[in-house]
Amino acid sequence: MAITIRDVAREAGVSTATVSRALRGLPHVDPQTREHVARVAAELDYVASANASRLASGRQGTVAVITPSLSRWFFATVLAGIGEVLQAEDLDLLVHSVEDASAPSLPSERRLRGRVDGVIAVALPSGDAQDLRGIGVPLSLIGATADGVPSVTIDDVDAARTATAHLISLGHERIGLIGSGDDASADSAGSWRMEGFREAMLEAGIPIDTRLHADGGFTVDGGETAMAALLARPDRPTAVFALSDEMAFGAMRSLRRHALRPGNDVALIGIDGHDLSGLLDLSTVAQPVSDMGRMAAEQVLRQWRGDTPEPVRAPTSLVARGSTLPVAEAVALA
Repeated sequence: MAITIRDVAREAGVSTATVSRALRGLPHVDPQTREHVARVAAELDYVASANASRLASGRQGTVAVITPSLSRWFFATVLAGIGEVLQAEDLDLLVHSVEDASAPSLPSERRLRGRVDGVIAVALPSGDAQDLRGIGVPLSLIGATADGVPSVTIDDVDAARTATAHLISLGHERIGLIGSGDDASADSAGSWRMEGFREAMLEAGIPIDTRLHADGGFTVDGGETAMAALLARPDRPTAVFALSDEMAFGAMRSLRRHALRPGNDVALIGIDGHDLSGLLDLSTVAQPVSDMGRMAAEQVLRQWRGDTPEPVRAPTSLVARGSTLPVAEAVALA
């Protein structure tokens, strides 16, 4: 039979309350008594119940993550970063996946209240993030901001500006764009990246031709379809900026099916720093996705300790590879 706290108390000659306080490191326990209880517990091979410890602390030991997707790389990588921090703290992870980030079905307060000790929301509109504050537990946002809520984001406008400026610096002017249906929303990564694209084009004095824009839906298949549409134009672009690496992967597949070489025939760049971008020689503006998950989890833990974490703006960096070549070099290799 499993050893219980009562067995330890009886063997040590103290109350169960004293055993509990001694083994949990709480104050008001004589040092000699604490040492004696610990020695008896070790001799009996007693392991404290995690559920009992959580009840004693008033916590459930669970953090909920609300995410629009589990299958796409960005969200899976964020979850891995969150899980790494929670596992080290012996905390459980409860995942609630919503089907559509633009019209999410958020879990009700009733479903979460009393079941979780914190919530991390990934890429949700700020209005929905504000609604989550009613649960009354520490909250952190990834890829979004809301007044008074700790968050971890990148500067999507600057990342897109960097990607577009890279194509312009290589001599391209007829630049296509693969975006998504939510680009018109004022509260999404797609809209912010569109803004960065526009800023870079205007700063360079290059007219924006919306006929060279196509919807890729932030998926690989969508990126392939979008690139095929751009290539079907009589004035096809010499370079394409995809608002995510996964759409850029699809665009690469379309180029190859049309017997075109990324970088040589059509320059291509994405955003994310996807694990496969190096393997596919895709130029990208990388963001530290796993680190962002870790930072958000740390923000929740800090709130438990009474801290008020400031919003974090994670850095991005241009990673130029073979999919973007200077126009002169691409022509020479053609």
